[in-house]
Amino acid sequence: MYLLWARALFHALSRSATLKRLTSRYGMASGGGFARRFVAGETIEETIEAVRALERRGLHLTLDYLGESVDTIDAARAAADQYVRLIAVIVEAGIERNLSLKLTQLGLELDRDACEANLRVILDAAAPHGFFVRVDMESSAFTEATIDVFERLWASGYRAIGLALQAYLRRTEADVRRMNALGVQVRLVKGAYMEPAELAFERKADVDASYERLMDLLLDGGTRPAIATHDEVLIERACARARERGIPPDRFEFEMLYGIRRDLQASLTARGYRVRVYVPFGTQWYPYFMRRLGERPANLAFVVRSLLNDSGPAHGQPADR
Repeated sequence: MYLLWARALFHALSRSATLKRLTSRYGMASGGGFARRFVAGETIEETIEAVRALERRGLHLTLDYLGESVDTIDAARAAADQYVRLIAVIVEAGIERNLSLKLTQLGLELDRDACEANLRVILDAAAPHGFFVRVDMESSAFTEATIDVFERLWASGYRAIGLALQAYLRRTEADVRRMNALGVQVRLVKGAYMEPAELAFERKADVDASYERLMDLLLDGGTRPAIATHDEVLIERACARARERGIPPDRFEFEMLYGIRRDLQASLTARGYRVRVYVPFGTQWYPYFMRRLGERPANLAFVVRSLLNDSGPAHGQPADR
């Protein structure tokens, strides 16, 4: 029950300009900002330090420069240019070369061809340095357009690219089969946007059942899929299925969000599984942060405790649950 009302509430709050102004003052404050649990930093420099700490723990990473739904073509091109600069900084820093991005940040809502051109700019800058770039999935309003842009680039010969798909959408089984046939590396997530019942499963049990079916399809016929969940039951089922079918650990990976279930990240790594952490950063952190609060009661409880605790979240963060 929490999932439905919390997702609706925080989806609405994520679009509140007033609340965004209020939280922006304190959310990423140095040393004690409550959003720092889930967002690595506002600048690439502080994010690189967070990434190095992850790498020392044996974790892999994907960097997401936060931003979505730009208002102008100029802003979309500026976002592409920022990714090109980011690529150069990552190469110089010597950290893992893996990026995630959203197509509405590159102008998908404004002009599909311009969005595709911006993505090509990023991929062409990334390719000589061996980057892998994952296209994130947004609300269902953009699912078909996102897949269309992705497939056009795939048909053009780009191969160091992957796609995220959402298990709560009723259409996703067909999309998984479509990507498996192409040989695309899919990241399977549950989904975090508000969707109508005719398009998405609403009950947690139904979402979980869909996730498990799609996970099986990806393990059996996918290309290095990313099982992106913090659900221990689903994770253990993925491990069991891989063992039963003789699928080695290097044929798939688990992916989790920065700041969530760090205990589980560590335990899976210790067991020999490949674990990737999705590391968001940038000044446009507010919508992402609000979606994280809408996903799990523990996330909201953590923020409330940090606001009530004078020492702030940087001083003795609570154990993950």
